[in-house]
Amino acid sequence: MATFALIHGGGSTGWDWHLVAPHLERAGHEAVAVDLPTERSDAELSDYVRTVVEAVGTRDHVIVVGHSLGGFTAPLAAEALEADGLVFFSAMIPQPGETFMEWWTNTGHDRESIDDDPEVSFYNGVPRELADEARRRERDQQGAWLSKPWPGDRLPAIPTIGIVCTDDNFFPAPFMRRVVRERLRSEPVEVPGGHYAALTHPAELAGALDRFARGIDRAPMERGA
Repeated sequence: MATFALIHGGGSTGWDWHLVAPHLERAGHEAVAVDLPTERSDAELSDYVRTVVEAVGTRDHVIVVGHSLGGFTAPLAAEALEADGLVFFSAMIPQPGETFMEWWTNTGHDRESIDDDPEVSFYNGVPRELADEARRRERDQQGAWLSKPWPGDRLPAIPTIGIVCTDDNFFPAPFMRRVVRERLRSEPVEVPGGHYAALTHPAELAGALDRFARGIDRAPMERGA
């Protein structure tokens, strides 16, 4: 079974995954939810990657999952961990040399109509108590890396999927489907829920991750058949 390295989005914490992790564990996997050095103004992506690598430790059969802004960290962490798989979960999929700010225009997100109210764009469908707790845990997203080109020279040559949330108001499903197809050259995997589907549909998200892991496990056997 797999070890899932779960990377949160901008200004958030590993708490975002607290409902998903038990489902993964019941399926026989291990879940490592990482807290990135979000509030460090001098932090580089190398610091984020180091944090993920240290949290995973010596665990093997790693699948790295990045949510939202965590998509900039996930492929670099996957390379460093020599991971078996990579998942972009409603995530920013970077290209070599692309900055955080360039991503929005390069993907066409700047042409999307996004509600300014986070209750609508981020927390749609999230129960009040969970949304309140998520807001209480919010951190100020800093980082020197945000203004610098993404340092990867490519995405890792490992099994990779992009998960689209069908009710996402921040990364709308039609937008995200197109980005996944263009940047991953694959069809997206879809789960119900908004941008915080990890809080509203944890079982469905964990199920998609479990199926991905089991598909990776089957692939070597199929190739050797």
